[in-house]
Amino acid sequence: MEHNLAHTISLLTRTPAALNALLRDLPEAWTYRNEGENTWSAFDVVGHLIHGERTDWMPRARMVLQFGEAQTFEPFDRWGQERESLGKSLGQSLDEFARLRSENLGELRALNLRKEDLARRGRHPSLGVVTLSELLATWAAHDLTHLHQISRIMAHQYRETVGPWSAYLGVLQCAGHSSP
Repeated sequence: MEHNLAHTISLLTRTPAALNALLRDLPEAWTYRNEGENTWSAFDVVGHLIHGERTDWMPRARMVLQFGEAQTFEPFDRWGQERESLGKSLGQSLDEFARLRSENLGELRALNLRKEDLARRGRHPSLGVVTLSELLATWAAHDLTHLHQISRIMAHQYRETVGPWSAYLGVLQCAGHSSP
């Protein structure tokens, strides 16, 4: 499938509502438990998405448009949500994510990107040269990765209680590819 900016924005627009519908007002046993040592809870994943809204997607898009390959992106702190989430409730984090995503998508739409803009290149600190189109497509795939991860984390809470049905539940067989 070729990257389509309108389709990307359509998906990115829906992530806050999907997270809100899935997580808001659930008991903490669903949202604050993880899969074990050095893994994230659903709350942590929402914090990670907030951190990305602040420091990754649109800041990097602006860098590509302003500097091209001449300036390398700042490395992304994959654990940056730990400081930013301190003292916040999940509800506050869901609200913050929705607000930041709306602001970022408003800014993205206002850029009125053309095909030649999407082909512009930037420099990632470990991947090297990337295009703006790749960055924006990754933003959407990143959302889907973390929606999948949250489903897996939550299913993990019933890993033992489903008994023999675990053999039929693919989400309980899935491991590793979307961990922090």
